[in-house]
Amino acid sequence: MKKEFAKLLEKRTREFAVRIIRLSMELPNTPEGKALRNQITKSGSSVGANYREANRARSKADFKNKIAICESEASETQYWLEIVTELHWLPWKRIQPEYDESSELVALFTSIGKKL
Repeated sequence: MKKEFAKLLEKRTREFAVRIIRLSMELPNTPEGKALRNQITKSGSSVGANYREANRARSKADFKNKIAICESEASETQYWLEIVTELHWLPWKRIQPEYDESSELVALFTSIGKKL
């Protein structure tokens, strides 16, 4: 069961990264838009990369550390989505699915971290 959950969460975080990258491609082609595109792409893709690393951790402490990074990166992605919204660069309707997913990922990784 744990392996199946881990595999599904790896897929979910990878799909999240793709969705965030696609969203970032819609941001304005200005210096500010490029800066934010870089930030949100890094944090959004880092969630899955760190979760994959967590599943290959060498120790429980290493796993816990990687899970904390996943939580942090999902939260940071949420922050950048909030900035995009406040700047009115994309409509809330476009951002909401990724925002909701980042919220769920934060909650999920918080829960996993507390169980360790």
